[in-house]
Amino acid sequence: MFQLTQLTSIEEIAAGQWDALAGTTPFLRHAFLAALERSGAASPATGWTACHPCLWQDGILVACAPLYQKQHGYGEFVFDWAWAEAWERAGGSYYPKLSCAIPFTPVSGPRLLARDADARSALLHLMLDFARARDVSSLHVLFPPAEFSAQYAAAGLMPRQGVQFHWHNRAYRDFEDFLDALTATRRKKIRQERRRVATAGVETRVLTGTEIGPAELDLIYRCYANTYHMRGRSPYLSRQFFDQLQQDMPSALMAVIAYRDQQPLACAFNLYDKERLYGRYWGEIEHVPLLHFECCYYAGIEWCIAHGLQVFEGGAQGEHKIARGFDPVLTHSAHWIADPRFASAVKQWLARESAATALYLKQLEERESFRPRQ
Repeated sequence: MFQLTQLTSIEEIAAGQWDALAGTTPFLRHAFLAALERSGAASPATGWTACHPCLWQDGILVACAPLYQKQHGYGEFVFDWAWAEAWERAGGSYYPKLSCAIPFTPVSGPRLLARDADARSALLHLMLDFARARDVSSLHVLFPPAEFSAQYAAAGLMPRQGVQFHWHNRAYRDFEDFLDALTATRRKKIRQERRRVATAGVETRVLTGTEIGPAELDLIYRCYANTYHMRGRSPYLSRQFFDQLQQDMPSALMAVIAYRDQQPLACAFNLYDKERLYGRYWGEIEHVPLLHFECCYYAGIEWCIAHGLQVFEGGAQGEHKIARGFDPVLTHSAHWIADPRFASAVKQWLARESAATALYLKQLEERESFRPRQ
């Protein structure tokens, strides 16, 4: 009924065929994945070997997925270092493993891109067959939607949850209307933070699409790379990656750039679709207190309200986002372990972690930021 092919590069398939199943999330688009591979960010040399499965019926693509054989756990944002260490101590080899994921991108969305439920189910089971036939320890599906958790569990994948912080547009008229919905303490704090940035002589500008030219791309990459260098690490992405995005999908790009006396100081780089703004990369050339919050949160919230976007995903982690109007939300992943003994140990570990995550979420939800609704 179905025929399976395995791509060693996303560019082995036409963009139109892939995008017909990918939906509206910019990170699942052929152009985004191609930019990662073409720039060398996701490549065998960096430990990301593409093996994207494609399911065909009568010559028509009916399902596909971004799948990589990994030689490490970097760039995934669902941390399994403890599993790898435990399995290595027990004499096993945790790497290579298979990750169905968008490299360096902790954004939830479909991972099994399919025409219908039958094609999705067939693709999942063929991926498991592929994992069993390959010398890998495990298969991991990272940041899929909650609605497919039961399907993954039925196929033998173990569920896992994490927490991110997203801002939600409650039909705000403008930024002041958003502030009015917050408690007095939260509202006062945000106004103080924005006032201190303005008093420092800093202004921000939002640029989208073709407004982001070569000079802005130079700044974006410089700021992004500085963030990694300050932590003593090398950046995952190259300057070429940003060029590819600007060339192939400019309509998804948005940047908040901070200036003082017309000189750029910092930048927050985002992607967006019709419903969501996705905070991606931040960096600064000169440190200004609280400028991070202005560029990464407040300017983005203002822009979402002005353009009718419903959700602003501020990136991974960050409890401090709660004080700035973001809500804690659960994220999901699903995991298949080849060795039954190791799978049993991971299952017990996940049960303990799940209880801790539920308690953590409850504690976060008790940190009230919004006034009671009238």
